[in-house]
Amino acid sequence: MVTDNSEIGGGPLAFESRRSPVLAMRGMVATSQPLAAQAGLEVLQAGGNAADAAVATAAALAVVEPTATGLGGDCFALVYEAATKQVHAVNGSGRAAAAASIDALRGLGVEGAIPRTGVHAVTVPGAAAGWADTVERHGRMPLTEVLTPAIRLAEAGHPVSPLIARYFQMGAQRIRDASPNGDEMLIDGRAPEAGEVRRNPDLGRVMRELADGGAEAYYRGRAADAIVEVVQSLGGLLTVDDLRAHCSTFEPPISTTYQGYRVYECAPNGQGLTALLALNIIEGCDLTSMPRRSTAYLHTLIEAVRLAFADTRWYIADPSVVDVPVEALLSKQYAAERRALIDPSRATVDPERGSPVASSDTAYLSVVDGEGNACSFINSNYNGFGTGIVPRGCGFTLQNRGAGFSLDPLHPNTLAPGKRPYHTIIPAMVTHSDGELYSCFGVMGGYNQPQAHMQVILNLVDHHLDPQAALDEPRFSIYSNPPSGDVFLEEGIPVEVMSELARMGHRVVPTSGFRRTGVFGRGQVIVRDRDTGVLWGGSDPRADGAAIGY
Repeated sequence: MVTDNSEIGGGPLAFESRRSPVLAMRGMVATSQPLAAQAGLEVLQAGGNAADAAVATAAALAVVEPTATGLGGDCFALVYEAATKQVHAVNGSGRAAAAASIDALRGLGVEGAIPRTGVHAVTVPGAAAGWADTVERHGRMPLTEVLTPAIRLAEAGHPVSPLIARYFQMGAQRIRDASPNGDEMLIDGRAPEAGEVRRNPDLGRVMRELADGGAEAYYRGRAADAIVEVVQSLGGLLTVDDLRAHCSTFEPPISTTYQGYRVYECAPNGQGLTALLALNIIEGCDLTSMPRRSTAYLHTLIEAVRLAFADTRWYIADPSVVDVPVEALLSKQYAAERRALIDPSRATVDPERGSPVASSDTAYLSVVDGEGNACSFINSNYNGFGTGIVPRGCGFTLQNRGAGFSLDPLHPNTLAPGKRPYHTIIPAMVTHSDGELYSCFGVMGGYNQPQAHMQVILNLVDHHLDPQAALDEPRFSIYSNPPSGDVFLEEGIPVEVMSELARMGHRVVPTSGFRRTGVFGRGQVIVRDRDTGVLWGGSDPRADGAAIGY
């Protein structure tokens, strides 16, 4: 029976958390949909490790949360191996078409910026290869078993949660308008309602093909043909050869130290560098004298994030095409130079980028297994449903990551053939100084992600909050793109603090209700107690997910 979700839980999508942290010892999965978390736990209980369970969870999210993620998008992963105390990275992001260039788009009438809802924002989807490579390199189960729970959800159906029903309602018209196959994602041409059972046999079929034939079955098979067919029918530039040429890459992760811990992020083309640079700037500030949620505390964090973004929104690009000065940006000396620019009495709304070389909707999940292995995994269509374009008979929408390119020919992130764009999605990992796992975590949500990473780490390390409390804590976000100078402040931050920040020159935007879910993102955190092996998990109250363990 379909019900009006506004009558459930005392109001529409309140998501006010009263949760306690979840504790377990043999394994834990935290993500934004409980059915997806159960898929990962099923794989752990069947003998899989953290990498296997992460891909199982990501695949299940592609079924139950197609508004944000799926096989038409990209993924990134950080994998911690307990036996070696090493962190490995998987870059599962796709590339622009070989025929894509500023001149080519200009000839097609595109100038200034790539429209987020148009076919020219489609890049090669990297998720299928990212899933297969994560399991092959770091898992212990065959892909056929890893994808079984997701295939079952797609074919047998699942009830649509209230939040996903809301996102379907917001995106249904885009899907209908984007391509001739839009109705394949809907139910009788409409968005599913909360509690309604949705089946997606087309997606189940693509997952079966991937499970049986690996990534090659996707990039050289029926799905690739369908992607190219619909893209070219709408005037796009992707070809079969672009799909066949795709591969994941495995660059070493980047990291910095913060208060005796080591924080890991994926290397560019992802924006994890922003979080690390902000942490370096913050580390030299006297935060101990500033109460949490105070004016001085929030002002300092906001300014650090602004400075970090001023650099990374310029420098981050595809490192296989341009030089990204990661080492220089992450030097503690450079952080000190940037920290000196923070004025404790007023806001700097539009700081300039420095010169270090002279001296976006997403689904995140966290898994830690009983052996202490961990996988921090993120998968995304970018904006809700991406472009909304549906390849015929595939059951997913194509991402709009190409909108992340600049069309300024002098910008490092300028569009070029076969190039990867600036990417917003970033998984994170934290270890103790001796390399033992401390936390596997992430917070999704476009440009909010690195600033939320920083805030969650401070909550865990500086304020000693448990994972659930660290996520419950109200956040700020300078989320807008392009930067507007607005500072979104979440309900729970004292009104007098908001007023004081405004008097300092911050363009304060108080934010509450449903808007919180998009502006401040939705995070998942698992912390491992090194002495007992106990896993502590938290899931963001701004979503309808869960941390579950056994």
